[in-house]
Amino acid sequence: MDQPLPTRRATIALTGLALVAFAGNSLLCRQALGHTGTDPASFTAIRLMSGALVLALLVHRPGRPVLRHGDALSALALFAYAACFSYAYLGLSAGTGALLLFGAVQATMLGVGLARGTRWSALQAMGLALALAGLVGLLLPGLSAPAPLPAALMLLAGVAWGIYSLRGRGVPDPTAATAGNFVRAVPLALLACVPALPWLAVDAAGVGYAVLSGAVTSGLGYAVWYAALRGLSPQAAGSGQLAVPVITALAGLVVLDEAISLRLMLGSLAVLGGIALTLPWSRRTPA
Repeated sequence: MDQPLPTRRATIALTGLALVAFAGNSLLCRQALGHTGTDPASFTAIRLMSGALVLALLVHRPGRPVLRHGDALSALALFAYAACFSYAYLGLSAGTGALLLFGAVQATMLGVGLARGTRWSALQAMGLALALAGLVGLLLPGLSAPAPLPAALMLLAGVAWGIYSLRGRGVPDPTAATAGNFVRAVPLALLACVPALPWLAVDAAGVGYAVLSGAVTSGLGYAVWYAALRGLSPQAAGSGQLAVPVITALAGLVVLDEAISLRLMLGSLAVLGGIALTLPWSRRTPA
């Protein structure tokens, strides 16, 4: 039997919690890799294992194995996102990383839509151009530009997450599919630790941040987001995620004592404003 749609208040509350969780992933990763002795490969493996455990417990049903859901290609995209995300945060602030990540996510999804024949208005095309200009401006060489390799890795993480999101659209049970994909991604993360064996290092604080990132802001955060999606229109869901880089930058300022540069502010306005223009702002059709 289908569950009833959440009320407006419940949808707003769930959406807010999910967006804070998404921002929390950036803050926890940046804190772990910048202020503890834990390395990126170990952080990624612990994060995915923690998320897999929590999601598997959430969707567990007798006689219904977790691996009945999800698929290998989606798991590969999930692993690529998590690994690139971790290594990128060795050299990025939380706010810059989140902006690059979600800019690349939206650009990937929009690009796939264009390739599949989606028709755009002139305003939407201008929005895409503005968003791309903002990303280019953020990445141009200069005193406040992010380091090229970490920035490239975060863009790759965004592309991988965009692919993962596209592959997950329309699945009958997104939470179960995510659980299956997390479980499949764990062996990939452990395998990635093998070439990094000489540099592997963990400490209690780093493990704690990785567990929080995997179990809470990833595992539970994704479950909350999927619950919120049932009460959101596609355009509301897309525009809501634009708040994540802003939340992350402000939280990074308060929690991690990170500075917000003029370049980041202007790049954020261009990227987020441009993406907002690409969204279909038509009214939702009544059910």
